[in-house]
Amino acid sequence: MFKKFSVAALAFMSVITLNAQKKKNSQELARPKLVVGLVIDQMRWDYLYRYYEKFGNDGFKRLLNTGYSLNNVHIPYVPTVTALGHTSIYTGSVPAIHGIAGNDWTDKNTGENVYCTTDESVKPIGTTNAKVGSHSPKNLWSTTVTDELRLATNFQGKVVGVSLKDRASILPAGHTPNGAYWFDDSTGDFITSSYYMNDLPQWLKSFNAQDLPTKLVANGWNTLLPINQYTESSPDNSPWEGLLGSAKTPTFPYSNLAADYQAKKDNIRSTPFGNTLTLKLAEASVEGEKLGSDNITDILAINIASTDYAGHKFGPNSIEVEDVYIRLDRDLADFFKYLDGKVGKGEYTVFLSADHGGAHSVGFLQEHKIATGFFGEDMAKNITAKLKEKFGVDKLINGVDNYQIYFDRKLIADNKLDLEDIKEFAIHELEKDPTVLFAVSTTEVQEATIPEPIKQRIINGINRERSGDIQLISHDSMLPPYAKKGTTHSVWNSYDAHIPLIFMGWGIQRGESNKPYFMTDIAPTVSALLHIQFPSGNVGNPITEVLGK
Repeated sequence: MFKKFSVAALAFMSVITLNAQKKKNSQELARPKLVVGLVIDQMRWDYLYRYYEKFGNDGFKRLLNTGYSLNNVHIPYVPTVTALGHTSIYTGSVPAIHGIAGNDWTDKNTGENVYCTTDESVKPIGTTNAKVGSHSPKNLWSTTVTDELRLATNFQGKVVGVSLKDRASILPAGHTPNGAYWFDDSTGDFITSSYYMNDLPQWLKSFNAQDLPTKLVANGWNTLLPINQYTESSPDNSPWEGLLGSAKTPTFPYSNLAADYQAKKDNIRSTPFGNTLTLKLAEASVEGEKLGSDNITDILAINIASTDYAGHKFGPNSIEVEDVYIRLDRDLADFFKYLDGKVGKGEYTVFLSADHGGAHSVGFLQEHKIATGFFGEDMAKNITAKLKEKFGVDKLINGVDNYQIYFDRKLIADNKLDLEDIKEFAIHELEKDPTVLFAVSTTEVQEATIPEPIKQRIINGINRERSGDIQLISHDSMLPPYAKKGTTHSVWNSYDAHIPLIFMGWGIQRGESNKPYFMTDIAPTVSALLHIQFPSGNVGNPITEVLGK
């Protein structure tokens, strides 16, 4: 009797142990159903708190109060521009390695401008406009975390990228996505290219058929709150703001927006409705591609771009930009509610960050007696003249991109000149410019007397094949001459390089940190969360305090 009981008990205990082991193994391999990357274009870190009192409880505050917020995250390279930001977030790498050296750059051999995602070997899908639709990730050298998810799941995990901008959907989605979609200003539709597919999916055709942009702008654009409550911003109609559409002044309400959109569809980009449109497309892609519908993790890479367009046009101290963020907060709340219902609350992980920040407008800073000005006005013209005077050859400069000067190598060779002599002379002349803080040969940065972190950021940003011959660093708060209205970005300073980073949802600890981290730490953190390989060019590290391990 005792023996029978012992055998039965032993068998029973074995079953319990086996089940416990299965449960343990299941927990070790558990993953979220969906990862959502939300990259808010031109979002400075301080916007989280400048507008905090205007936010509701279910958008930005939900992220801050239930997720893990990293308050000291910086971009580890220059120039701080869109294509680099999105690529570095998803590759965990820097331009020196991943190959995306700017939104565009100058080809050193031909002198021609190269746009980061242009690919004339592919055809537009969903439009007849080849310039808008002929794009792919062909210039991207490294894999992305989205690629690594596809590889890790034998291409069962799905990846979709969405944005108003081609580069901001294509580069995050990587080389192997199920789709990347961007906005066509000539039609008002979202499109793709033959790199991804030969026809738009039916769900996207149905989405485009709704003509949602026309509906969103139908009533114009007025402030969501009474205008006197926008106490975080300068007065409406400040002189440093640009104009939207047919408006004669940069003031609310923008009553002609519907007609302006019909005349030129890109007008929606500079309004909060571009963000609403993008998040509605994100919802449609979740529905259409069945993202997050099974236990194989999917990734949805979303770029919110109208924050950038509005920032460029109006500047960060405008009521327009404040209203864009207040409305985005409401849109995010609706989107999270949608995901709660569709994927399941606690079943998905979100990270929110930015590709870069943005400087205060020159006019705003001048009004408040802060040192500012315009960087390098007529610089290329003046240096070209000096070079001609010194070397007897005209037009030795064939491009100025990304705060970098490119020299015409063919012209230099044909005239038996020495590139190093030309660079040395040009740097000597450039350093006489009162707006230039540093000018350095891109092949001699390591030896230059430039302080950290600027030196390392230059090194990280210089791509041997695609970057220029001289890197320029401007004095603080100096904007390029084209930014006479509104603002721009590109530099190492905190207003451009200090970005938000918040994780929320499945597998994420709750809290915040002021420890220093970099944009390049995002991809390895997501990789660690998913137990997949780091991207091929990764230089970042997992943020262990976010993951609790």
